[in-house]
Amino acid sequence: MNIVGKRKWYFLISALILVPGIISLIIPPAVQPGIDFSSGSAFEVTFQQTVEEEPVRLAMGEAGHGDARVQKLSSDTMFIRTKELGEGERDQIQAVLADSVAPVDFISKVETVSPEVAGETVRNAVIAVMVAALGILLYITWAFRHIPGSFRYGVAAVLALVHDVLIIIGIFSILGKIIGLEVNVMFVVGLLAVAGYSVNDTIVVFDRIRENVARDIDRPLAESVNISIMESMGRSLGTSLTTTFALLALILIGGATLREFLLVLLIGTIAGTYSSIFIASQFLVMWEMGEIGQFFRMVNPIRRLRRARA
Repeated sequence: MNIVGKRKWYFLISALILVPGIISLIIPPAVQPGIDFSSGSAFEVTFQQTVEEEPVRLAMGEAGHGDARVQKLSSDTMFIRTKELGEGERDQIQAVLADSVAPVDFISKVETVSPEVAGETVRNAVIAVMVAALGILLYITWAFRHIPGSFRYGVAAVLALVHDVLIIIGIFSILGKIIGLEVNVMFVVGLLAVAGYSVNDTIVVFDRIRENVARDIDRPLAESVNISIMESMGRSLGTSLTTTFALLALILIGGATLREFLLVLLIGTIAGTYSSIFIASQFLVMWEMGEIGQFFRMVNPIRRLRRARA
């Protein structure tokens, strides 16, 4: 099977997945920030009977929080996020909910995040992802130092990582606009976990490429990459499927607290398996054959405009 020969199709498939997400990220808000990334207060309300979201929203409006976001966690429990609450407002909200919706059984501790803390969390999250990518680049370049073009392997692994992260963020951006799915600290933890999983899967394929290149140094890289993919595909797909089944089970039976984290892992597992085989490895071949420069020249709008005028 000539997998490498169809490499341009794999990048096209990735583009079809990435472009809607990138467009969604351009349209503000790029994502729906959770309380960890924006100032405000959040708490859970447990009622003594089954309730629906709309009456709770109306009651929050009566309490002076018409912009509150209400999310149903179970038949009798609601997650409510509002602007930062002042002293005594929690009791006021509880009284209004009990009077307008249903008797309140329990209100969890109110979690409040100030604008300063939220901004610092965003900066730390961005720095964490960038440091992880830099560490991956340096490590893979060093680990593959005994074969020609070891830096390319590091760049290819980081490219696959960026590919996976963009897919995850793009999907969360779309879901944020459709169903109000928020991103929080667990989302960042999930991204870092996906980074580790994606790079691990990529290194498995790269290590097989290294072995095949060393075994027959005169063989074209494209052929060595194709053989390596075929030899490692069963392992990659097997690991991905077992991980996916476990994550699906956790999403179905797990609580709402870990929902975003598990969804990040699920998307990242699928994207990471795809990118390690069909993106990172193909990028090595394109670089070796000089197709990277041709690709950028082809998509350069200024160059294309000049050619059209000529």
